[in-house]
Amino acid sequence: MIYVLKQRFWSLGNNFHIRDSAGRDVFQVNGRILSLGDKLSFQDLQGRELIFIRQKVLSWGLTYYLEREGQVIAEVRKHLFTFLKCKFTVDVPGPDDFEAQGNLLDHEYTITRRDRVAATISKRWFTWTDTYGVETADGEDDVLLLAAAVVIDLACHQENRSH
Repeated sequence: MIYVLKQRFWSLGNNFHIRDSAGRDVFQVNGRILSLGDKLSFQDLQGRELIFIRQKVLSWGLTYYLEREGQVIAEVRKHLFTFLKCKFTVDVPGPDDFEAQGNLLDHEYTITRRDRVAATISKRWFTWTDTYGVETADGEDDVLLLAAAVVIDLACHQENRSH
């Protein structure tokens, strides 16, 4: 499935809307302002929370928790000391973790699991805005991968964000 993830330009906090390939709104992500660390609610269009994104504060390196119904379903950790690249581990329960790697300058990322591409994130067609195309592979948890794409944007482009 192909999605378009766009950060809302005129909003307080980190807010995104997500459309499908036909241009229909399918999800929204609302960030909380004035909180210690990033906290975002990934919701369907009726406002039901599907995933809560919470930055771990006071940790070595950037770590985010993805929670579903109060349970941590993934821990997203940014690797330290990578030159002009962003690398992440998306640690899910069990042995099938995701690895995400991308080029910081080109805004192109690939999320893999067991050497198979689970999703690609590309800013290639959206060079003038904070917008990404996200394509997820069949059989993957689209909401989890879209939440991971939000975290990658937050973690790799902190210097361009205002709180």
